[in-house]
Amino acid sequence: MGEHPSPGPAVAACAEAERIEELEPEAEERPPPAPEDHWKVLFDQMSNKRSNSFRQAILQGNRRLCSKALLEEKGLNLSQRLIRHVAYETLPREIDRKWYYDSYTCCPPPWFMITVTLLEVAFFLYNGVSLDQFVLQVTHPRYLKNSLVYHPQLRAQAWRYLTYIFMHAGIEHLGLNVVLQLLVGVPLEMVHGATRIGLVYVAGVVAGSLAVSVADMTAPVVGSSGGVYALVSAHLANIVMNWSGMKCQFKLLRMAVALICMSMEFGRAVWLRFHPSAYPPCPHPSFVAHLGGVAVGITLGVVVLRNYEQRLQDQSLWWIFVAMYTVFVLFAVFWNIFAYTLLDLKLPPPP
Repeated sequence: MGEHPSPGPAVAACAEAERIEELEPEAEERPPPAPEDHWKVLFDQMSNKRSNSFRQAILQGNRRLCSKALLEEKGLNLSQRLIRHVAYETLPREIDRKWYYDSYTCCPPPWFMITVTLLEVAFFLYNGVSLDQFVLQVTHPRYLKNSLVYHPQLRAQAWRYLTYIFMHAGIEHLGLNVVLQLLVGVPLEMVHGATRIGLVYVAGVVAGSLAVSVADMTAPVVGSSGGVYALVSAHLANIVMNWSGMKCQFKLLRMAVALICMSMEFGRAVWLRFHPSAYPPCPHPSFVAHLGGVAVGITLGVVVLRNYEQRLQDQSLWWIFVAMYTVFVLFAVFWNIFAYTLLDLKLPPPP
């Protein structure tokens, strides 16, 4: 009796697959995934949004995310505790906090906010010595003669829309801006980088001066409040939008303190704007730059802070807000070219 011919490779593979499928347990009988696999599942769910460098670092095993929460880590030195603190202050998702904690090297350091702050302090001290006045410098008759201040009669000098951040109304104005820049801006830059945070800061500064040129056309502008309010507003909005995920301590109390400080500074600016001027007929500096910074913070700033390690160009909201910002800038430019003449506005004389 002849032997049966052996089945071909394809038939054998198919039979083996059917046998394995029959032996596979039902879905409800499968054991639950191990705790260390949870992070892989989360990563797979968001991998289509992460940058290529992020995905490759995970897949190639260059960085290994630990399975337990960062708050449970013991035996950390001072720098590690600082990095962990910054992660919990700024990031709402645990996987982002773990990735940031594991990958942060402090190279480069948060140079942008520190450099801007040092320059602002240096210019303030120089002006204080030259004017022999540190409190309410803005009331000095020669204050507006500085070439960094934005003045409506000199609005054609484009650098003034940016350099006005190096001039402050007084030490009370500079002090709050410096504190907010260091307490909020530096941690944000440590997490999101100098490019993104610098973009939000500069966008707030430019939006602030342009907003003044449109809404308060006869007033000058000084101070870095436009950039500071952009960063702080973005950070506070990010906390509110991710309230359950943000694990920073006393977040409600700290938000209340931040809002009170911002309100006091804004109130000081409003009072100063309508206080009798030291150099009539030119009024004291405007407060509208604060509002321009807030507008940038709750639009462009929120998108930046909500997309840690994700490409902004892949976010539709990013392009919508960029388009809105571009339209506003173009509108303000044309307004500055034509509106002052068409409205026959009487501007204060140049300083």
